Amino acid sequence: MGMVVLNQFLPADKNAVVSLTLALTAAQRTRSRYRFEAETGEIFHLRLPRGTVMRDRDLLANDTGEFIVQIIAKPEPTIKVIGKTSLDLLRAAYHLGNRHIPLEVNPTNLKLSPDPVLQAMLEQLGLEIIEEVSPFQPEIGAYVHNH
Repeated sequence: MGMVVLNQFLPADKNAVVSLTLALTAAQRTRSRYRFEAETGEIFHLRLPRGTVMRDRDLLANDTGEFIVQIIAKPEPTIKVIGKTSLDLLRAAYHLGNRHIPLEVNPTNLKLSPDPVLQAMLEQLGLEIIEEVSPFQPEIGAYVHNH
């Protein structure tokens, strides 16, 4: 097939006929212009509206809609932050939010990319840190228009 230009965002659809899945890190999922090479050797060019952020299971298509790629959140090194109380977690979210870093917010934990300085700060605040390799899905900025 050679080169495929993916320029359409499709709503998630479990019945879509997916031609290929593409595992991308959180940083890669924020790119609207990008070139990927699949394991099959095919070349993909993303040409999406600027500011587009792809989420796990989103679908992209070429202009005719016949070639559909499903985006998967690729496991990557992360640190999971766990507090003894929800207040500990809120306090951690406040301090991390002040630094404008990508942050995944969950009911019982926070997740971020490994950073020794931030890790030391969080440990000083009494939070537990677990290093892991897992899909990372940071919050989408409040001012980003998605899809």
